[in-house]
Parts: sequence; structure tokens; C-alpha cells
Amino acid sequence: MESDSGIHVAEIEGVSAPDGSRTRLEDAVSPVVRYKKVSISFGDNQVLNEIDLDIAPGEKLAVIGPSGSGKTTLARILMTLEEPTSGVIEVDGEPLWHKRVNGSLVRADEKHLHRVRSKIGMVFQHFNLFPHMTILRNVTEAPIHVLKVPKRQAREQAMDMLEKVGLADKADQYPAQLSGGQKQRVAIARALVMQPEVMLFDEPTSALDPELVGEVLKVIEDIALDGNMAMLLITHEMDFARDIADRIVFTDGGSIIEQGPPQQIFENPQSERLQAFLSRFRNGYNGGSSA
Repeated sequence: MESDSGIHVAEIEGVSAPDGSRTRLEDAVSPVVRYKKVSISFGDNQVLNEIDLDIAPGEKLAVIGPSGSGKTTLARILMTLEEPTSGVIEVDGEPLWHKRVNGSLVRADEKHLHRVRSKIGMVFQHFNLFPHMTILRNVTEAPIHVLKVPKRQAREQAMDMLEKVGLADKADQYPAQLSGGQKQRVAIARALVMQPEVMLFDEPTSALDPELVGEVLKVIEDIALDGNMAMLLITHEMDFARDIADRIVFTDGGSIIEQGPPQQIFENPQSERLQAFLSRFRNGYNGGSSA
């Protein structure tokens, strides 16, 4: 983060694509999410290096890359789980980690973070369900206590969402009674019921047994086809990324190396680094978890 003394708003306006050109999204619509020169370091480890990236309303964006390339960190700083070292992130045109005061951007307080973050939902690798709550209560807890939705309405919305992910019949069970795939589908329902403008999926199948991966990917695909919510998908599932995404971003060494439509990325990669990465995947490479 910048110091509390602030940075002038003009310093982060007019960000261009990595090659210096304006991006299609900048020319067409205002992005729902914008990263402006975002960097993050842990000690001497530079995890992200001056990332410029826009996500359009309703866009399905998949991020691929080797372990340690910064993929997961892109999502974590948007969900305010990690704090950028420098740069600005905007959600719906409003700074996330900063707020505007007298023409400068100063460090945001927790109230500001909470309000802007409420537009974002996230599905983690390891479900993070409350083990002592029923499936229904796992899904209704946040709408009732965060959004102040009346209990009856929250229950109706939760049941609709559980129906959407194929688990309405599990509403009165507990997480320990479900398979890994079912738990992840509950986690998806729990995030969706908050009606976010942007949904983050952080390698949602990486903790699942192989035979359970398909059921979770099918739910995510249905969500992608069913609405106008933007999605940021961090994944090692290359075929799935090709099928679901409007755009693919390839990261390595904390930088965006290449981005474009799925057909271009997978069939005509321009950079040697992406060519080598895809070649290893086609030969059975398994990247494991990512940074």
C-alpha cells in the first residue's frame, strides 16, 4: 500500500495495455474491476509486478500459469485477503484499498473495505464451510447477518440457490455428511446468494478427488452461462478455461505475459514462455497449487 499521506489521483489514471495500446475493454465499457500498476511483495519475493488488468461487466476471465506465477494472489488482493504493496484496485470505479480524500488516494479504513468488498464473492480451494451448521444455515448466515435479509426471505433464496447447484435435498445435513464435490457446490451457493457483481474462483477443483471434479465444473459452467456476473477463474483446468472464458490471461513471474481469446491463447500462443507452458500441460504437466 501507499503511505497514509496519499497518492494523487492523476498518477493512476490512463493506464494502458502492456504493449502501450489501449485495451478493447477500456475503449468499450467501464470495467467492473481494474488493477492499476498493482504490485505485491513478501519480503524479497516479488509476487506481482505492476499488474494492469481490466475485467468488464459480465466477462468470464480465466487466469492460467505455473505455480508461483501470482495467479491466486490476483484473487486474494481483490478479496482483501492480501494487501498490495503499491498500485490501485478499483471495483465499479471506486478504489478498493484506498479512498479519495481532497483529490488524493489515502489508505482505506475497514468500513470502506467492507463496503466495496461486498460486491465480490469468492469460492476457495478448501470450501471453508462451518462444520457445526447445517448446509442451509451455511448458506443463509451471511445474507441474514451481513445483508440484513429477513430470515424467511434468506431461507427461500438459499433453497433456490441450493436447487441451482443440485443440493436442495441436502439442506438439513451437515458438511461432514457431504462429499468434497458437494461441499464445493455448497460453497458456490453460499457465495452466489450474496449476489456479487464479481465472482472469484480460486482453483475450485484442486482439492477434489478426480472423479468429483466434473460435477463442480458443470455448476460453474452453468453459472457462467446463466447471468451477467463477471467471473475471475484461477485454474489449471485448461480445457475448462478454453470452454468457459471470454479471455485467457497467462501469468509468470508475477507479470502478465500474454492474454487474448481462448482460441488465440491455446492454438496460436505468441510468447515462448506460454508455448513451453502449454507444451508441458499437453504432456501431462501438473502444476499443483499456485501463488
